[in-house]
Amino acid sequence: MFGIGETETNALKLLEKDHDEVDALFKEYESSKEDLKAAQKHKLATQICDMLTVHATIEEEIFYPAIRNLDKETKDLVSEAAVEHQSLKDIIGRLESAPPSDPLYDAGVKVLAEYVKHHVKEEENEIFPKVRSSEVDLDALGERLLERKSELMGESGRSGGGKRGSSKSQESRAS
Repeated sequence: MFGIGETETNALKLLEKDHDEVDALFKEYESSKEDLKAAQKHKLATQICDMLTVHATIEEEIFYPAIRNLDKETKDLVSEAAVEHQSLKDIIGRLESAPPSDPLYDAGVKVLAEYVKHHVKEEENEIFPKVRSSEVDLDALGERLLERKSELMGESGRSGGGKRGSSKSQESRAS
């Protein structure tokens, strides 16, 4: 009742929550990039990259294998999503190795945001409806996603989004 002490375990709702959280970070970056110091810009971009890395990992290791064989169309959509993940990882790798003073840094974050937006739209509008109408136990799948997400975030020794630092906005989210 009232969401106090409750943890959402529905796999699709968990993934949608991740989508919403990273979208909010992209919007924060875009709206404040002109006012941020290089270190602040780097921290926010790192937070985005970390969240996306953890999210992609739980999808690739748990979610996609669980739904891949629902039907031929889902199998094709999951294969396409996996290829999209690789493109996202390539952009993330470039951002992680570039200094925020690089003249293409902001453009890299923007392109990453556009790729993510496209990927999320396809997942939420094409894959998720198929999963909702399937026999997949979304709560059991969600519990596995949460457990793996916690492990991945724990490997960094920090709360938040993955391998590196965290911020108040990450710490305040129950992930």
